[in-house]
Amino acid sequence: MTASNGAAELSDRFEPVNARGATTYPAQNTAENDDFEADDESTSYPEGGPQAWLVVLGAWCAMIPSMGLLNTLAILQAWVSENELVGLPESAVGWIFSTYAFFLYFTGAQTGPIFDAYPVRLLIIPGSIGIAASIFFFSVSTEFYQYLLSFGVLGGISASLLFNPSISAVGHWFYKRRAFATGVACTAGGIGGVVFPLIILYTAPRLGFGWALRIIGFICVAAGATASYLLRKRLPPNKKAGASIDLTSLSSPRFAATALATFLVEFAVFIPYTYICSHAIHAGLDRQTAYLLNALLNAGAVPGRALPGYIADRFGPFNVMCVTALACVATILGLWYTAGTNAARVVAFAPLFGFWSGAAISLTPVCIGQVCRTEDYGKRSGTAFFLASFGALVGIPIAGAILELNQGSYHGLIIFAGVMYQAAFVAFAVARGLCCGWRMAVIF
Repeated sequence: MTASNGAAELSDRFEPVNARGATTYPAQNTAENDDFEADDESTSYPEGGPQAWLVVLGAWCAMIPSMGLLNTLAILQAWVSENELVGLPESAVGWIFSTYAFFLYFTGAQTGPIFDAYPVRLLIIPGSIGIAASIFFFSVSTEFYQYLLSFGVLGGISASLLFNPSISAVGHWFYKRRAFATGVACTAGGIGGVVFPLIILYTAPRLGFGWALRIIGFICVAAGATASYLLRKRLPPNKKAGASIDLTSLSSPRFAATALATFLVEFAVFIPYTYICSHAIHAGLDRQTAYLLNALLNAGAVPGRALPGYIADRFGPFNVMCVTALACVATILGLWYTAGTNAARVVAFAPLFGFWSGAAISLTPVCIGQVCRTEDYGKRSGTAFFLASFGALVGIPIAGAILELNQGSYHGLIIFAGVMYQAAFVAFAVARGLCCGWRMAVIF
């Protein structure tokens, strides 16, 4: 039996699905579904072709600076703490990088509706200029407030202008293959998270930290210019969306549960992403090896974003998110917590967690798209990530405060990350049950 035949047999065990990917139950096909069902949605998408894949390439380029920098937080946190802001507590330094993650998602409250109503370049061009300026200002910063304003505030807002529209644009061109196409675009974050730490690691000792950042800035300029040229929408403008968040959408239990699950998974995922290098130094690894873990984690995240997307198109994004969340719990509590000073376990954790956590970035927008109409996709995703931004904001500093309370021991921080991932799993399971029923053999 070939692998493809085996996958086909496995998928045949799951129940038939409707246009939205959920099993058709009489109780489920009611007026309650009018916020996310449309009869012709699954048949009116290109699902491929040169133009659609060029949009994916444009989204990939937009995510090189936005998500690439997000995935470089671990080495930036470790380097700034050890070399630039010596003496500041971890919880204080953590605010710089949690602010970047906060604004990346928080600003989606406005970028989503603007994307729905106006051409995508209205967001991509300012975002490209802003992210480059942020990095260049970051490279000459010397004080805490300068790092916070240049990277945390300006960088986070600019990253949001790149990330949210690129995700939404892919959703305009793909429906049945949306998870896979989104996952392909999101591999850019993993690749940026490999390349950027290596640039810092090997050029900062020779040219200085400032010039290492400027080299990254020039790469972001090229990526932003390419994204500005390639990204475009397919559906007509939806100016009824307005430029505001859609908090009334939380009256839908399905969307509210999905938004909560997104909040929890974004809260949890950034803790290992940010503290993996600092933990490795604490465990006794030399600094160069510890900094390389950031690149190793993101090397695992590259297939961890594309492969779950491919599988989600066959078995459903909510199902895949539940599995990957459980796998992250097992990896954090079963491997990272027990690693101690064992260098092999510390190193092994990086690519394993990178792989299983990749779906937290690539599939959460797809899950949101499952519970809304495509013409409202920008607004609903912006609303969900607006709420998730508060998890990204407080997660890193809270983890830093736990680290200080434990006198530098990482056990409490690791348990905290594992518990938050457990909560994310429960939330995704509840959201899935509300959307398509509670039977296991349902593709959703």
